[in-house]
Amino acid sequence: MTALGFLYPGHSGEDDYPRIEQLLGSDIRVDLVHTDIGEDAHRVDALREMGSAHRLAAGVAELRLVGADAVVWACTSGSFVHGWEGAQEQVRALAQAAGLPASSTSFAFVRAVKEIGARRVAIGATYPDDVARLFADFLAAAGIDTADVVSSGVITAAEVGTWTESEVLALARAADRPDADAVLLPDTALHTAAHIPVLEKELGKPVLTANQVTVWEGLRLADRRVNAPELGALFTREPVVQA
Repeated sequence: MTALGFLYPGHSGEDDYPRIEQLLGSDIRVDLVHTDIGEDAHRVDALREMGSAHRLAAGVAELRLVGADAVVWACTSGSFVHGWEGAQEQVRALAQAAGLPASSTSFAFVRAVKEIGARRVAIGATYPDDVARLFADFLAAAGIDTADVVSSGVITAAEVGTWTESEVLALARAADRPDADAVLLPDTALHTAAHIPVLEKELGKPVLTANQVTVWEGLRLADRRVNAPELGALFTREPVVQA
């Protein structure tokens, strides 16, 4: 049994995780511990506080008790707003507190983009534009080019959690560009686990979503590879060896 531990802020998109667990197979367990979200606002100061060390540390003990093999901070904006170096320090502190391999959704996106061999991506963000641009900056620090950033300007995760399949599809379509190798939807509050096959069929290219790449990153940390076509190209392609 492989046990994957996730620190998830609040409750907006939590339903994606048991859905993904069902698609992965019976020998993989997904354990979710909810962290205190603080102020629910897609604003840089609030997001930095949401991902502060003391808030993450509060959930670590529970994950250790359930026997997690790895831990991922399941929040994109609560990691990339710290910048590349700050996000690395966040993960280092989490690994030290947990005594486990650790990562975050922001780094999961970077590794997933490279896994599928994408060099240029388009971003469809629920966040306000200033926050969304920080995600593009984070990707640029990893050598990933962004064709365009489309922002929806939603202020709270609670609102994002109410989005329907049609709204998710509309965001992905709006973000897509002909020269983008993949489309990224970076918000763990957004329900996407049930929509990935439709998104990829509609756009004709890989679509990477926050909860999808977060679980994939947990598997990577636990040295597991799972073929799960319902979770999209990321879970079906062989890894790409980048030159």
